[in-house]
Amino acid sequence: MQDNATEVTAAGIARLAGVGRAAVSNWRRRHADFPRPVGGSETSPSFALAEVEAWLRKQGKLAEVPLRERVWQQLAGHPEGPLTALVHAGCALLLICERPTVWLDVSAGSDARMAAVLPGALEQVLTPRFGLASGRAVHGDRSADAATGVNTADDAPGVDAAPTEPTVNAAPATTRGNPSPAPQTVNTERPAHPVNTPSTVHNTQAAHSTPGAPATAPGTPAAVHSPPAVHSVPATSGAPATSGAPVTPRAPAPPGTPARRPPTLRTPTGPQLLPSAPLLRGSAELAAEVGARQAFEFLLGRHLDANPRQYTLTPAELAGLMAELAGPARSVLDPACGTGALLRAVETRPGQELYAQDSAPDLAALTALRLALHSRATVRGTAGDTLRADAYPELRADAVLCHPPFNERNWGHDELAYDPRWEYGFPARTESELAWVQHALARLTDGGTAVLLMPPAAASRRSGRRIRADLLRRGALRAVVALPVGAAPPYNIPLHLWVLRRPGRSPVTPEILLVDTGRFAGEGRNGPDWPAVRDAVLDAWRAFARAGRLDERRGLARSVAVIELLDDDVDLAPARHLPPPAMADGAEQLTAVRERLGATLRLTADLTPPPADPAPPARWPLTTVGELARGSALVMRAGGNGGHARVPVLTDHDVLAGTAPSGTLPESEEEAVLTEPGDVVVPVLGGGSVARVIDEATGGAVLGRNLVLLRPDRTALDPWFLAGFLRGTANNRQASSYASTATRLDVRRLQLPRLPLEEQRRYGARFRALDEFERALRHASRLGEQLVRGMYDGLTDGTVTPEGTVTPEGTVTPD
Repeated sequence: MQDNATEVTAAGIARLAGVGRAAVSNWRRRHADFPRPVGGSETSPSFALAEVEAWLRKQGKLAEVPLRERVWQQLAGHPEGPLTALVHAGCALLLICERPTVWLDVSAGSDARMAAVLPGALEQVLTPRFGLASGRAVHGDRSADAATGVNTADDAPGVDAAPTEPTVNAAPATTRGNPSPAPQTVNTERPAHPVNTPSTVHNTQAAHSTPGAPATAPGTPAAVHSPPAVHSVPATSGAPATSGAPVTPRAPAPPGTPARRPPTLRTPTGPQLLPSAPLLRGSAELAAEVGARQAFEFLLGRHLDANPRQYTLTPAELAGLMAELAGPARSVLDPACGTGALLRAVETRPGQELYAQDSAPDLAALTALRLALHSRATVRGTAGDTLRADAYPELRADAVLCHPPFNERNWGHDELAYDPRWEYGFPARTESELAWVQHALARLTDGGTAVLLMPPAAASRRSGRRIRADLLRRGALRAVVALPVGAAPPYNIPLHLWVLRRPGRSPVTPEILLVDTGRFAGEGRNGPDWPAVRDAVLDAWRAFARAGRLDERRGLARSVAVIELLDDDVDLAPARHLPPPAMADGAEQLTAVRERLGATLRLTADLTPPPADPAPPARWPLTTVGELARGSALVMRAGGNGGHARVPVLTDHDVLAGTAPSGTLPESEEEAVLTEPGDVVVPVLGGGSVARVIDEATGGAVLGRNLVLLRPDRTALDPWFLAGFLRGTANNRQASSYASTATRLDVRRLQLPRLPLEEQRRYGARFRALDEFERALRHASRLGEQLVRGMYDGLTDGTVTPEGTVTPEGTVTPD
């Protein structure tokens, strides 16, 4: 009965039956007993999964559904939403991982029995790992945290009564001079910001929620006992209290008594778990196949891929680099944890403690579960606005890793004017990133390392120059690393990494390391060359950390004296202080580029078409692509759907430029169109006469947006003949329509002559030779641009003389 609560769309039904969406539409019209919609909209209805499966089985149309797909459908169609479903699945998977025999006993019997018994079994696991309280509230409002199992509020210290269940946006704050917490309201939602916008992704990565709005009457942090391993930590604020009302202090707890703290999760109750019973059983089956941790990673990854606009993602490669820069650490904090990829990338070690905080309660819960499944480290997580309601005011961690929100105006500037964390200066309203930098330094132990992902503007904005200067003078900022374009969202901006160290008693190092890895940017949207980025950054950082300075590595890295940077701008952008790279990476590579260009030009000359003999215009009988499609001589498909396959996407830019597939598409319910060798792909926007025949290297890519794929029947139509005639200028002109700002091609109206197959192949061979000539010209153009750029650089930096002599040492050869 509970399966009826799981809903599935028409696209999901098509995948279950192994057919297209058109077949599902036909079944709905032709079969009166087809299940009725139970949700969705008139144009995109949803159906009860159990009813659909029963109907398909009755009709003999049910295909063998892979276990992963079945579990994902149960999660995506959960009546309480996918986030609640993920939390419930994560709790069950943690139980399976740590106490498999208990799960076998709990799952035996009906769904109702399992839901009734499971909360007690979960407490046996969740309480030791997170210090949880029961999901049953004694008083207070029942809100969204009761459904998801997320708690964001504090319990009064020293009170032994059952915990209160607060509203989801409640978080504690302390009042100046009073060691006891005073409950305050903190909104965990933040307005969208213009730079840190979500983007499309690839593998399971860290996701950061949209950050939050002002809190009322925050106070300075009070003394808090060191938390025990089984408890999470309360969210408190560091700003001065705005209320003048006196607060009566509570009687102190006996020495050594730990303060009661809000759990990251609440153990779900039986009624909450009952709709999740089919999902939990499916997750257990998946865990038996791939392991509990891998099962949770799969479900979380599918959810992030299916909702790319809801999260800002940190690529796994970048998370690993940041963790390696921080080095091994026993205690690590991520104050904007998202889904925990930064903490997950930390090298595990015995007795490790991982601290996480995020403004979104559901992400805080998912992070805690993900980290608990990943390692045996003690996990402490809290939901709350980090800057306004710091969960760990007494923490002094060995390392801090953070991907903060960018360009956030509403970060608490007015409330936090006297916050003790601003040791290096009070950040301007437009400098939220420098507030996060100082928060990270405030939570480090002496000599601890913080690594933050920063927008490039934070290194040069005038409003932050005083804070940057003080960070340099006191030796807190140790390195600035410029990443290649495409390293992390927003992908069109070369982001920076700031490496900071909390100054201790050791003398301040008079130099700072600057690294620029822009040369390792990838082509198109493939992302940077991460192995090269990692090796270059870590090699430079470790050499600098050992010696306190680094000899210049031309165009890549050097250490700069702090005094050189303390001018009116205090501009820390690496590109402004690093000399350009040696011309084409030196004389040898410049010579190699020239030789390759010469070989390509000779090939181009060989491929140059012979002179054309004059001939009268041909009068062929014509047909159109639309007629050929109706006659089954070819199949026509439109692109734009990502499907569930994580494969490269062929974009319209790739087709126009003749490059490899470089795009990405968000996961969708619609089936992706995969290219095959011999397909012809035509862009429909831009007004150009372009058609590309798919080769073996490009086959298997997903067809991107604004592209139409033509798959000819090889017994009736030659692919190169088809592509060649589709490129005719007159042909494209008669098939194009003109809007106010763009030209759109109606592929169905494109014409080609009716010719015998042998005659088609004669034309096809000539069109193929023209394509090879065109590709050789493009390659020669790229090599020519590289050679010209290298010569300009060499002439301007002295490594090439006006007579053309190359001097790798950088000296100009005399006449």
